[in-house]
Parts: sequence; C-alpha cells; structure tokens
Amino acid sequence: MLAAIDSEGADELWCLGDLVGYGPRPNECVALVRERASTCLAGNHDLAVLGRIDLDLFVGEAGAAATWTRTVLERETTVFLESLSPTADVAGATLAHGSPRDPVWEYVLSEAAAGAALAASAEPLVLVGHSHVALALAAAGDAIEGGKASAGTEVGLGTARHVLNPGSVGQPRDGDPRAAWLVIDAGAGRATFCRTHYPIELTQAEMRERGLPQTLSERLSHGV
Repeated sequence: MLAAIDSEGADELWCLGDLVGYGPRPNECVALVRERASTCLAGNHDLAVLGRIDLDLFVGEAGAAATWTRTVLERETTVFLESLSPTADVAGATLAHGSPRDPVWEYVLSEAAAGAALAASAEPLVLVGHSHVALALAAAGDAIEGGKASAGTEVGLGTARHVLNPGSVGQPRDGDPRAAWLVIDAGAGRATFCRTHYPIELTQAEMRERGLPQTLSERLSHGV
C-alpha cells in the first residue's frame, strides 16, 4: 500500500488509528507509520494494548489478539503509541478514530451518526476509521446521502460537507479483502477511494505461526 501511495505522489500520509491489535507484526507496522505518517491517531485497539482501555471490553478473538500484542511490543513502539491522540484537526479536516463526538468508540455507519459527526466539527471534511468499512457520506440540505464506497469511487469535495472513511488496510470488513485507503486531492477538490492487492496468505501464515486466533486470519481472505 505504501508503494501505491508513493506512486500517487502524496504530500502527506494520515493514519486514523488501530496500528496494532490484530496483526502479526505490530512493531514493524508502528515503525513504518512513525516514519511515514505526518499525522497519526490512536485507535481503541492501540489504547487497549497500552492498558488505557480495559481489555475486558474486547471479547473473543479481539481480546486474545490484543493480549498477545501486549507481550511483544518493544519500548520504542509503546512510547510512540502513548504519544497519540484519537483526534486531530489537519488542513481543513477533522480526523477521528471513531467520530468527533466519541473519538474512541462511536461507529459512523448510519446517516444519523454521520450527521452527528458533522455537527461536532466545524471543518468541511470529517475523516473517521474504526468500522473498517469504506464510506462516503455527504450533507445535502438537512439530509445525509451516500453509503459504502467501492474501489475507484470519486467524491467531489467542493459543494458539500463530507464524512469519509477510507476503510482498513489490514482488516477490511466490506467484502473486499484488498487493503483500503483514500487519496485526498485538495487542489482538485476530490477524494478517491483506492484498494491495493497484497499477499494475504503471507500475513495469514505469520498469524498462525504466532498463535493468533484462526478466525482472524481466515477472515482476511474475505474482507469481513
């Protein structure tokens, strides 16, 4: 995905959180984001691994993966994660892992939640993560329009306020297993949803080697 971003000539990289908590290489992942991202948020999984959220709130496989992650984090990784916040305002956009109203826990998956997210921000663009589902929602008068955003979807940013979710790099949950990301072209007033193939079977093998829950590795093949 980083190679694909480089091919776009991106000026900055923004990360909306959850760097760790599911995958088999948490330290390497954090090192890459620390090196490349100009803005990075803390997600609920990051906070749980740090002990700032009770792990009892993570049930089943998610809790097991977070518990394993705690055992392998290096000091440098922990220090970086501890420096992060779940929200930020950057260049005309509000960034929130969950939503501006509840940065850690709220899922923006409905028109009502998108409307509340826009009401909680003064910026024309709100970027959210957390749900692992790529979405494009826009204010249209008193209504909210839009929904899931498939690969190649383009959104004009000049005529309305928007809530966009790039989707998830490592755990997409919209039926497309490819890594999901978003290009924002401020000059052109356009956002484009992108997907990138990666060797899913390699990540699955590494997860099995580390004893991470089988369900988490299997779902990568299906994007659910």
